[in-house]
Amino acid sequence: MTVTVDEFDVADAPDAWERAGFVVDSDAVCRVGNVRIRLVGCERGTGIIGWSLRGLPPQGSFDDLDGVPTTRSNTATAQPATHPNGATAIDHVVLLSPDLGRTVSALADIGVVPRRERDAELGGRRVRQVFFRLGEVILEVVGSPDTASEGPSTLWGITYVVDDVDASAEFFGDHTTEVKDAVQPGRRITTIRHKDFGMSVPTAVISPTPQR
Repeated sequence: MTVTVDEFDVADAPDAWERAGFVVDSDAVCRVGNVRIRLVGCERGTGIIGWSLRGLPPQGSFDDLDGVPTTRSNTATAQPATHPNGATAIDHVVLLSPDLGRTVSALADIGVVPRRERDAELGGRRVRQVFFRLGEVILEVVGSPDTASEGPSTLWGITYVVDDVDASAEFFGDHTTEVKDAVQPGRRITTIRHKDFGMSVPTAVISPTPQR
């Protein structure tokens, strides 16, 4: 089976996400595309504190995937909600790894293999981005290509697809950066000042992949 994301657990209050233009159901779940984001409250910590995955191998325990708390899911995909901020799907989620080789190996253990790699700079230091596909969500693993250290990997930030990135930037107003060209050819992106809304997850919105 293909491994896909059912749900991200986020230690934020629902009203913070509602202020940022996301629709949140009465059970504190925000449905973006086919993925659920469960808002479990600030008492549980900060940021993305875990996820649930479909299609995990039937044998073995995967409740801690390279340090990320993981739950096995057999739940059907979510039905997309319509969000005032324009989000239609999750484009990618970033996972920060202290040891790229270890993280890639842990993902291989559940049958997920890299699609491509890219070297870049982050804060003046060299990093490597390794990309995986988990259903409609791209998993972008980021770490040093030269060194490895102890400690868990962490799910960090989410970028959402919007049909009209300029309209979404207008919705966010002063709470977003200037729209600019994305690394992906033909796409444009803006970063949301998520803390302005009380959110703890770094957030961006990006235009769709151009049709060929």
